[in-house]
Amino acid sequence: MDLAYLRGHPEQLPTFLTHQRIRETPVSGGDICAAARLTLDDGHSVFAKTWPEHADRPVPDDFFATEAAGLRWLREAGAVAVPEVLVALPDLLALEWVQPGEPQRAAADRFGRELAGMHRAGAPAFGAHWPGFIGALPADNTPHDGPWPTWFAQARIVPYLRRSVDGGALDATAAALVEQVVARIDEFGGDEPPARIHGDLWPGNLLWGADERVWLVDPAAHGGHRETDLAQLTLFGGASYADRILAAYDETWPLADGWRHRVPLHQLHLLLVHTALFGSAYRESVVHAARTALSGAERATVDG
Repeated sequence: MDLAYLRGHPEQLPTFLTHQRIRETPVSGGDICAAARLTLDDGHSVFAKTWPEHADRPVPDDFFATEAAGLRWLREAGAVAVPEVLVALPDLLALEWVQPGEPQRAAADRFGRELAGMHRAGAPAFGAHWPGFIGALPADNTPHDGPWPTWFAQARIVPYLRRSVDGGALDATAAALVEQVVARIDEFGGDEPPARIHGDLWPGNLLWGADERVWLVDPAAHGGHRETDLAQLTLFGGASYADRILAAYDETWPLADGWRHRVPLHQLHLLLVHTALFGSAYRESVVHAARTALSGAERATVDG
């Protein structure tokens, strides 16, 4: 099997793997999937990810189809480097191989400009026309005309707050703080038309390539607020050269007044996903983000 054959016959990849006709080298696939580098007969490499064989539940319906749709949609913008989808089957996804490299300042500057270009490509509505996932959890992608604060509260905060409370990850005090954020969502400002966003842009989903570009992987792509992607870049230790990425972005497409006050609001979504998935270890991060967001809303009200 070579790359041309794979493009023409993607459905044959599982058969070649089953009969060990392709060399597999395990690689990191994130917290959810098993992943491997596949070396084809013509020397090309492919990145393949599958649902773990010993997972406690089967692969969710549309899981890989959703990721493939998001990757293709982001790639269509023609701005940021996004791997080509080669195979999208119910239990397997295969992508163009990207040779990893080291973070570079020039790559960060370029990525900031490119990310602004991708966001500017826009979206027809908040949400998307494909089912949503964030990690292994479902995400409500029902298209919504906005305004953004209403959609964000109901589709990106409340569902994961409920899951986190029901799972015991958040106590009554933490939940009450998040509920205050929801109740005051219109006070934060920053309403904008939907941008074309990655949706899960924590630093681990940036792939710094040997080609001195930053590639986007593992999206939860949808129409959302561009500040959400930028806020997520600074979570969990922050992306390499995050300050340069943000500066290049702001120079290319200036951010709205008060965007720094809204960073914890946007981060709250992904932090609640973590309490829903991983439990109380992220409780204090949720509490801190909610408190900081509320303080930011008060400053924004005074400044306004």
